[in-house]
Amino acid sequence: MDWEALEVSLWLAFWTCVVLTPVGIIVARQLAWRRFRGRGFAEALVALPLVLPPTVLGFYLLVAFGSDWPIGQFWQWLTGGTLVFTFEGILIASIIFNLPFAVQPLQRAFEAIPHEVREAAWCSGLSTWQTFWRVELPLAWPGLISAVALTFAHTLGEFGVVLMVGGSISGETKTIAIAIYDRVQAFDEAAAGNMSVLLLLISFITIGIVYGLAGRRRGVRV
Repeated sequence: MDWEALEVSLWLAFWTCVVLTPVGIIVARQLAWRRFRGRGFAEALVALPLVLPPTVLGFYLLVAFGSDWPIGQFWQWLTGGTLVFTFEGILIASIIFNLPFAVQPLQRAFEAIPHEVREAAWCSGLSTWQTFWRVELPLAWPGLISAVALTFAHTLGEFGVVLMVGGSISGETKTIAIAIYDRVQAFDEAAAGNMSVLLLLISFITIGIVYGLAGRRRGVRV
């Protein structure tokens, strides 16, 4: 077991969830309730990482994070360093390719809240902010848990984007998925098998949580 790679993966998944959860809530609420020109385009943009090959997305991010492009130049001006082949680089990449996993469950959860419930809260004197905290968020919590669980598990298993943007630097950008690939390349099937079993268990538990929440919302015992 490559514990260092596992630690990098866990930190990457943790910070991805920390940053992406509030972003996902904001984007999901807008897509759920606001009607604006270009809404279909915005939804397609959010869903794009689901269908785009990870190596293609990773290539574009690798180019965008380079010092010849505005994002890379801004980061260099801000920190004096580069984004490519750093933990910060794979974190930003992770936030982008996990966007649909955070937004879509939350969007479905917000869409399921009847508009009359929000209107009743406003009629009771609650502000928009109070309605969000005291009515909308408690009703949307299964979607929130699903979003966090899917984002966490998907980050742990991601390979292509992380490898393209971060390479395989031990203790910095080498995640457990990359460590499994390295062990297979070295014909160390035992180590690769142990790490694969761990990822399999995490994925299974995550899917169990998501399906359990979905069953509870439908009133079905899972």
